[in-house]
Amino acid sequence: MSGKGTATIALIIACSLWGSSFVALKCSFEYFDPMVVIFGRLFVASICFLLIGKRFGKQNYHPGDWKLILLMGLCEPGLYFVFEAIGLTYTDASQAGMICALMPLLVGVAARIFLNERISRRSLTGFSLAIVGAIVLSAAAQSSESAPNPVLGNSLEFLAMLCATGYMIILKHLTPRYSPWFLTMMQAFIGTLFFLPILFLPTTQLPTSYPLEGVAYILFLGICVTITAYGLYNYGISKIPASQASAFINLIPVISLALGVILLGEQLNAIQYVASGLVLGGVWLSQDRKKAKPQLEKSRTAA
Repeated sequence: MSGKGTATIALIIACSLWGSSFVALKCSFEYFDPMVVIFGRLFVASICFLLIGKRFGKQNYHPGDWKLILLMGLCEPGLYFVFEAIGLTYTDASQAGMICALMPLLVGVAARIFLNERISRRSLTGFSLAIVGAIVLSAAAQSSESAPNPVLGNSLEFLAMLCATGYMIILKHLTPRYSPWFLTMMQAFIGTLFFLPILFLPTTQLPTSYPLEGVAYILFLGICVTITAYGLYNYGISKIPASQASAFINLIPVISLALGVILLGEQLNAIQYVASGLVLGGVWLSQDRKKAKPQLEKSRTAA
């Protein structure tokens, strides 16, 4: 199988796992404080990486790269998980997953600003359509027991997407010099150190018991999502342009929506289904199908 074919499979598996993570997070919050869950998943991933870290081999370190690696980790999992965890306490997993559909568009805009990539009129139209869909999705949401403040929750999810965009741009710059799994390990380490002091804030409720089901969710998030999903996605983005890799994010809202309805009994109203269609339609419209060599790929070659 070609490198691109392997990358495609890796990206599909990664985004499928990410889609399931919204449901797993929502369920885990019934047992533990959100910050405890996030720290737990990163701590589990870090322990696993400590057992296999030496197998990644020597990395091609360039002076000053530690700043980029640190910033990457602060963007995601650091600030990204803060916004996502808090956001999911206010909105449904299905709605949060739909906000993820904006990711490819945000990456395209960031690439235009920071990497001087061209954005076609078609892409701008799609971006506008998806933004309108996301706004309508939130505005039409009704408060419920599982989504007490969906407007606030979806807004926090959007901030999480901005952090993830920064992560992807930095990651693409680093992948020519570092193993995807090494960068995943660094994300886990930085994230663990980031969330450790948050555990001791007055707003964080430390657990007094450890229900088996709640622990199982944390293990799933740490091993299957933090290690496997991020590792596979980092591998995929190292093989193809970031703009192409980000398009696979479109799988996340479909999977999270389906799992939210099936496993959590979440429901969207008619307007929200139309808004979801606008988001996905805008994302599809934004994908410029002209064959052009992205600036990101050029920068990788020059690095």
